[in-house]
This record gives sequence, C-alpha cells and structure tokens, in this order.
Amino acid sequence: GRSIKKNKRLRSSSSSPIFREKNRRNKLRSGLFWVPQAINKVYMVELDIQIPSAYDPFAEAKDSDAPGTKEYIHIRIQQRNGKKSLTTVQGLRKEYSYERILKDLKKDFCCNGNVVQDKELGKIIQLQGDQRKKVSQFLVQTGIAQKDQIKIHGF
Repeated sequence: GRSIKKNKRLRSSSSSPIFREKNRRNKLRSGLFWVPQAINKVYMVELDIQIPSAYDPFAEAKDSDAPGTKEYIHIRIQQRNGKKSLTTVQGLRKEYSYERILKDLKKDFCCNGNVVQDKELGKIIQLQGDQRKKVSQFLVQTGIAQKDQIKIHGF
C-alpha cells in the first residue's frame, strides 16, 4: 500500500492534527489520494475475459501455395537528376546468379548496372535508364519468371 511520506522540510508543527488535516486536503486537491491502511487491500480476481490479440487475416494464405501468394519480382524506376533514371529489379530467387543475369541485361540493353546488397530486401539489380519493359520481356524469355509473377511499378 501507499503511505504518506513526511516531507523532510516540515518543522515540528507538522505533528499538530490541524496541520495534518490541511496537508491531507491539499493532497486530495492535487490528485494524490490519501487512503487509510484498512481500505488499501488488493484482491486478485480471475476473470473470464478474452483479451483480443493481433489477428492476421492472411496468415493462412501465406502458408498455402495458392496462386495469389507467390513471390513477385518487382521492377521499379527511380528518378535521378534531370532526365536520368534507374531501373531496379527486386525479388529474384536466391539460387540465381545475379552477376550473370546482370551481365546479360547490360549486354542486351547497352546500359550499365550493378548488384546492390540491401539489409531488408536482399540483392537488388540496378540498371541505368528506364528499362522496365525490356527487363520484363527478358525475364519471361529466359524462363526466370512468368508474366504473372512480374509487377512493374512507376509512372
């Protein structure tokens, strides 16, 4: 229980019953509640109340191999300065050699590019210029992905 602690600055007049009563009223006004020791008992009662937890409606869908749950390959465009832009390819399977795919993409599209390692997203292929449609066609022709697995983002 909580007991009222006496302030060290209080003088001997704090022992008078009038001063104690005023002090108690002031604490009641300020929000500090004075509760006599006899009333200050705590009882633990078991209730049959269910606490709602976070429910994920897609949890079952993630486990199954339904057509809407497959991993997508995201092809995005990032604007640089002026007319310059970057195309990023993300979500390829880890068993693929990103360096060999990048080499073929650079050779086919006559552009430069590199593979970037990201903490959250893994490996990402970056290409210079707007190569979104070409990369999509390349991935389908080489058999790396099917057309319904590719998502093209951007303007």
